[in-house]
Amino acid sequence: MSVTRLAWTVALVLLALDQASKYWVLSVMETYQRIPVLPFFDWVLLHNTGAAFSFLADFEGGQRWFLLGVAVVAVVIIQRWLRTATVPVAVMLGLILGGAIGNALDRAFLGSVTDFILLHYRGWYYPAFNVADIGITLGAVGLLYDGFKEWRRERTDDIS
Repeated sequence: MSVTRLAWTVALVLLALDQASKYWVLSVMETYQRIPVLPFFDWVLLHNTGAAFSFLADFEGGQRWFLLGVAVVAVVIIQRWLRTATVPVAVMLGLILGGAIGNALDRAFLGSVTDFILLHYRGWYYPAFNVADIGITLGAVGLLYDGFKEWRRERTDDIS
């Protein structure tokens, strides 16, 4: 399997999980409803019109099209990056790709991103997120780790 096909397979699996989970939460919950699951974890239905952590949420509606444009540019850049990617990088790019497309579909068809996972501890709350956000975060952390490993390898080679 080519790295491009691997990345798109990962992306489509993540996209399916993301959209199925959002469909489920939209069909069983009301906006702002919270359902405690564990002492540190609740289901909550929120509609985020902004980007990560509601960045640009107060942009008077223009953020929808701006963020859709950012998603399209990200897909193009990732597709080009895949031409030279290793297998681990392709998996990470696939996670980012699936997450970007999942959130872009929400923006395009719903006007906002559906967030429903809420983590909290003793009055501290992490902003609500979704499966697409998990994929984007894991992919980004994986790329940073891979880049750090490559940097260390090159640095070690320079010293030898």
